[in-house]
Amino acid sequence: MNICFIIDPWEEINPEEDSTIRLIHESLLRKHNVGILYPYSLTIRDSNTYGFVRMIKKQEKYSSNLSTFYKKTELKKQLLPISGFDAIFIRTNPPLDQIMLNFLDSIKDHTFIVNDIDGLRRANNKLYPASFEDPKNEIIPVTHVSKSKNYLKEVIQNSKKDRMILKPLDGFGGSGVIVLEKDATQNINSLLDFYISGKRDGNYVIVQEFIEGAEEGDTRVLMLNGEPIGAYKRIPAKDDIRSNIKAGGSAQKHVLNKQEKLICKKIGPKLVSDGLYFVGLDIIKGKLIEINVVSPGGITRINKFNRTKIQSKVIDFVENVISNKENVIYRKQSHKKLIENA
Repeated sequence: MNICFIIDPWEEINPEEDSTIRLIHESLLRKHNVGILYPYSLTIRDSNTYGFVRMIKKQEKYSSNLSTFYKKTELKKQLLPISGFDAIFIRTNPPLDQIMLNFLDSIKDHTFIVNDIDGLRRANNKLYPASFEDPKNEIIPVTHVSKSKNYLKEVIQNSKKDRMILKPLDGFGGSGVIVLEKDATQNINSLLDFYISGKRDGNYVIVQEFIEGAEEGDTRVLMLNGEPIGAYKRIPAKDDIRSNIKAGGSAQKHVLNKQEKLICKKIGPKLVSDGLYFVGLDIIKGKLIEINVVSPGGITRINKFNRTKIQSKVIDFVENVISNKENVIYRKQSHKKLIENA
């Protein structure tokens, strides 16, 4: 099988922590052909989508130590047709490159992409949780999104909560997430000015209900084909509300509780129907805060805490999808031949 990973620069990978390199390593252990591609390396040649792909040179044996594997990996850059790959993983950091998606539109009907292009367009920012029906806010906190300063000030002033969360619509890794104190009027004015300004028409901003107990951390859940396959707890650093590891948070082993399992069960079918096969959920005190559909992380920590290999489950899933697709094609061709020879 031929697998392509669209990633940020290879040189920036931290092999000790990175989830993508574990997926790459697992693919190579299974003797698949693996290439890596940067979004800006896509091109059109003879009306077909090509890319300057860095193919990973095969080795007789791959080190089980990811740092050693990373150091010994050799890449060979070639211009190759992207349709030649059976599966493509999109593993870049947000925000999503929309031009890259336009390039991939030409192959999406024949190549299995994790996650689906149209699904990514719908879900690549923090608006996506609003598409889940939850009129009583049982699993999703009260959320407001706007670029109108006056409207957002009104929302904050009318809130029954003393604190609310403010964050940019397209942030990631906990960047830009702050707690608003309702009575800090001058700070609210200044912060809204800062977050909304920057573009000609302004940036969209999220104001969200503050979840009591958020200081105790959140739960990161990895979902595969609509089912939870692993989770861990993220604890904020001292004097910080953000649990993200990139923001200084720490990780702990975690077993999903009843409410967290309910959230997974409720949203799993829609994730699958939208082609969002491998995603990360962020849950605080039984409320779904975010759905990470572009390059969800956490494989390393879940593996460590549970002595498992999440990457094996992911590659198993992709292999099954490709096998089923190939069986359908083979059956179709066999049946056509029978009719032609009748």
